[in-house]
Amino acid sequence: MRHVRTYSLGRVRRVPKALAIGVLALAGLTTGCEPGAVGVTQPTAATPAATRTADDSKPSGGPASPSATPSRTPSARPSPRPETLMSTGDRSRQVRELQARLRQIGHFDRSPTGYYGTATAASVTSFQGKRGLPRTGRTDTVTWQRLLAMTRKPTAKELDPPAAAPTASPDARCLTGRVLCISKNSRTLSWMIDGRVVSSMDVRFGSQYTPTREGTFSVYWKSRHHVSTLYDSPMPYAMFFSGGQAVHYSSDFAARGYSGASHGCVNVRDEGKIAALFEQVKNGDKVVVHQ
Repeated sequence: MRHVRTYSLGRVRRVPKALAIGVLALAGLTTGCEPGAVGVTQPTAATPAATRTADDSKPSGGPASPSATPSRTPSARPSPRPETLMSTGDRSRQVRELQARLRQIGHFDRSPTGYYGTATAASVTSFQGKRGLPRTGRTDTVTWQRLLAMTRKPTAKELDPPAAAPTASPDARCLTGRVLCISKNSRTLSWMIDGRVVSSMDVRFGSQYTPTREGTFSVYWKSRHHVSTLYDSPMPYAMFFSGGQAVHYSSDFAARGYSGASHGCVNVRDEGKIAALFEQVKNGDKVVVHQ
């Protein structure tokens, strides 16, 4: 175990590094609370085995006479592999449409986020398996055309639903002014101005060991491309409201949903929504975190 030195009344004391980081975090001297599951890497879609072709090399033993040369029948050319259109790690409006179409036929059980994570790859694999297609988890041209034939064009509400969960009734502290009203019970964030809900989105919180603080706060710092100094991980569109805790986009949340948790921050999984929210929120705006 690595140790760090601390100083107290002129004496040097050695304490475990993990304990030192915990003390700094509690003191609010470090920023960051991502990712939701430390050490978990997102699996990539399986790559199909390479296709073997027949050996067309020249036979050994010297040239044979024309009469002894066996007749050859033309062999069929192998069909080209389908082009991959979308795969794990992609972010786009087309991914959002893919998720909405999969949801229409029961292969995607959450709101579209536009991020192609492990949950999307698993849904595509399920769709491919039931249609007799190679179960790659990648959306190739064949998979996409089959999906288009089975579904309709998603509506604007299907592509950008308000939130997967019903938005909670706002806390009384959220009814005046500009407020990020965050409910732990409904797991939603509502951006409100003078009691009117402007936008809402799904969120997740810290675990029982690193809980998200409840109470009334205010946004004191915005950082569009923030990287956690505590966990060395990205926290895009971060809006800090209490020490190192912030509202920010989480690719882990987008990929794995509620199977993970933050280290205290309020995670948003829809990058488009939090990008728009980041542009509207100002330093000094109120933040209310309640049950």
